[in-house]
Amino acid sequence: QVQLVESGGGLVQPGGSLRLSCAASGSIFSIYGMAWFRQAPGKQRDLVASISSGGSTNYADSVKGRFTISRDNAKNTVYLQMNSLKPEDTAVYYCHAQIIRSGIPGLDDYWGQGTQVTVSS
Repeated sequence: QVQLVESGGGLVQPGGSLRLSCAASGSIFSIYGMAWFRQAPGKQRDLVASISSGGSTNYADSVKGRFTISRDNAKNTVYLQMNSLKPEDTAVYYCHAQIIRSGIPGLDDYWGQGTQVTVSS
């Protein structure tokens, strides 16, 4: 079994900062790409940022210059540092990872349970 557990969401005022964390655990052989998605009420789930196993990053235009994705491969953890938050950043944020499980060939997609981020005064 593999689990992704997110933490760090909450309520923050506009202009504030939050740091999300997502730790993968279980029978993991290797983790490839990791990413953060978000879904606002009534909207589809969209990619926020992604990072490859080698550290290459990609960001949605709406968060460029404000959000930073990083990972600690030794801890199987991905982070999302969110600065200058805006009300339109309010959403449930989901962690995603592409993982090869120990002893099981093939690359599978895994999702975290989601963490709420609310930006409001």
